[in-house]
Amino acid sequence: MFSLWGKTFHNNRLVKDYVANINDDDTRTHKVFKALAEICQEFNIEQPMWLEKNIREFQKFSHVRFSQDNFIEEINFDYLEIRILEDD
Repeated sequence: MFSLWGKTFHNNRLVKDYVANINDDDTRTHKVFKALAEICQEFNIEQPMWLEKNIREFQKFSHVRFSQDNFIEEINFDYLEIRILEDD
């Protein structure tokens, strides 16, 4: 099973968190996108845009932060962080 943990923070405090579990035979990249879509739906926010720095950070550390620069609409938190908890 593939698990991705999404968290929103405001003033360095955790506001919301949710773990999306994906259990299929898709590629790791597709699992990340499916899980991120589920997290965004749960938080009722749009999906963030992946910038080059986000891609590099996620590939290297298996977690990334998305700030206002990654969203078209105004967000009511400082950043969204996603982290892989379990990768099959």
